[in-house]
Amino acid sequence: MFKSGFVSIVGRPNVGKSTLLNSILETKLAIMSDVAQTTRNTIQGIHTDDEAQIIFMDTPGIHKPQDRLGTFMNTTALNSIFGVDLVLFLAPANEKIGRGDKFIIERLKEADGPVFLVLSKIDTVSKEELIKEIIPISATTNDNIDLLLKTVKAYLPEGNMYYPQDHLTDHPERFVMAEFIREKILYFTKEEVPHSVAIVIERMLEDEAGVEIIATIVCDRKSQKGIIVGKQGTMIKKIRQNAQREMKRFLQVPVHLELFVKVENNWRNKQKYLKEFGYNEDDY
Repeated sequence: MFKSGFVSIVGRPNVGKSTLLNSILETKLAIMSDVAQTTRNTIQGIHTDDEAQIIFMDTPGIHKPQDRLGTFMNTTALNSIFGVDLVLFLAPANEKIGRGDKFIIERLKEADGPVFLVLSKIDTVSKEELIKEIIPISATTNDNIDLLLKTVKAYLPEGNMYYPQDHLTDHPERFVMAEFIREKILYFTKEEVPHSVAIVIERMLEDEAGVEIIATIVCDRKSQKGIIVGKQGTMIKKIRQNAQREMKRFLQVPVHLELFVKVENNWRNKQKYLKEFGYNEDDY
């Protein structure tokens, strides 16, 4: 009896949703950062084994939005609880339930399917502190990931595969490449350029030598462009080299990456640019 279905992963920012998805897939698909609201779109990761195909949806952290981009991210995450077979509500084991969690719990009452509470970051607390009836996991140490998958499968309906067995995501490679670039900007610039950037893949061509990628980094202000480029181009070189390394690992071929930077003032509050950069509320 083969099973298949869709599972949405929701929670506040920085609770480990992307880390969990990567751990389940045993590869890096969703980008990770200590900066809140790293995930902007719903990222579908496909886990297939002999018993089931599970399409996991990693969603943006639900938060109080400060601009139209934040509103888009919240809408994306909250809408993901509808039309799925199961919802995983991720909350860190080392934190008390706050107002953000309570807001999410109220919305989860409207979910179409069953909701599991999954406690993340159990490697930060002692086993005696955990409630035994829930599913405690640590995506960083792979603690109880097999138990989580087994429990999810029990609730999925019988069905056929939605995607070929070797597929890891439904996203085009251009999307994944853009996310790798954005991750390195978040990592290297830290608080200086938090969520002020969007990535546009201008060109992606493959030949016998490998893949050539040309991308534009769009930022809010001229000062941010200076930070991204860095003194004598040192920062953008670091971003390019590390993003290129991630791309090569993912694509399994040589990659040549070129990056350019331009300024679009206040793009996060302008629908024209949100749509152009792939953050379109009409899609959700």
